[in-house]
Amino acid sequence: MDLAEIFRVMRRRWYVLLPGLLLAAGLTVAVALVVPVTYQSQSTVVLLNSQKATRAYDGNPFLSTQTSLTGMADSLARNLNSDASIRALKSRGATGTFEAKLADNAQGPLMWLTVTGTDESSVLASDRILTAYAKERLEAFQEQQSVDENAMIRMMTIVASQNPVAQTKTRLEYMIMAGGAGFVISMIATFYVEARKRSRGPEREPGSDPEPEPDPDPELAEEPAEPEEEITFPRPKTEESVVEQTLAIRRPPSWSRPAETEPKAQRSVVTAPPAEPLDEESTHGHRPRTGQRDR
Repeated sequence: MDLAEIFRVMRRRWYVLLPGLLLAAGLTVAVALVVPVTYQSQSTVVLLNSQKATRAYDGNPFLSTQTSLTGMADSLARNLNSDASIRALKSRGATGTFEAKLADNAQGPLMWLTVTGTDESSVLASDRILTAYAKERLEAFQEQQSVDENAMIRMMTIVASQNPVAQTKTRLEYMIMAGGAGFVISMIATFYVEARKRSRGPEREPGSDPEPEPDPDPELAEEPAEPEEEITFPRPKTEESVVEQTLAIRRPPSWSRPAETEPKAQRSVVTAPPAEPLDEESTHGHRPRTGQRDR
């Protein structure tokens, strides 16, 4: 089936295709209404070495980057993603989904603090709450270990909470899936109806006039139909009567029959021509030679 045949089938079965396309459009609109637009805000923080550890660098924390700071950033991210931290954030008025992780392709203890939600203003406020809570949790970890204030790891905000950005990728994917599913269902129904109609025989299209029946030829109608001659075929051997078959079986074979006496033909009498009279000339006991007989 080529592309032209597909379009012909779609045009012929438009009454099946049209409801399917309307269904696909309805599903797409329903997904657009049910699935809301999500917004996302993100901040970037970095862990810095303590004041005591930066004395060798004249108090510059960016010159002292130790591997232990990256490990501490990973531990802090895991704590912020725990259920206890999520309950604490919601008790402070934060809403949405929270995520804390190490920044991608980072060469130091950088962290991403992300909040996702449906309300644009709430997302921005929640991300600021998450940033402040992360700093508090870092200080709480070190206070539990009775770390001196000059030896504590510090946190600094590199990128403040960004304005929320609409995340339309997931919503668009759902809309495409709903519309595609509706279109596929409508096409399947269209070709199914076409196959059923073809199996039942030709059908005239809706709205088309019925084909007029051809008028009979008056000349042919006036002529009387000639009687058909009955053709008889020789009866096959299988239809022989039982009597004929019985006679054929009882008939003796040809080799056992006596030879039939044929009337002997009368022999034709062959009359010989009369013999020539011998020459009466005396031969004196000698028979003349053949060459000298007529001399």
